[in-house]
Amino acid sequence: MEGSGLAKGNLPQQNASRTPSGKDAPSALERVRQAAGKDKKLRFTALLHHIDNLETLRMAYFRLKKEAAPGLDGETWRHYGEELERNLQDLSERLKRGAYRAKPVRTRMR
Repeated sequence: MEGSGLAKGNLPQQNASRTPSGKDAPSALERVRQAAGKDKKLRFTALLHHIDNLETLRMAYFRLKKEAAPGLDGETWRHYGEELERNLQDLSERLKRGAYRAKPVRTRMR
């Protein structure tokens, strides 16, 4: 229906900020980023619980370089994305139950 306006019960301020200052509260990852920026000697011991939700994982995937070289496991950005939602769901579940183990990474020797 064109021009019907808001559906009953959908108030214009529904998407308004939920903090008293009117600014959106920083996400858990943003708070971690801020803490790391303030104290360079700060050590984090348990961060996986900050990234186990699907939206955070999806955002991280789309921030990767699309044309980067494949990982040691041969996985490319494009191939992982062919079944992105299933892959992200699997990764999220493994993170939540503590079954995720990061693969070794190749580092450049200088």
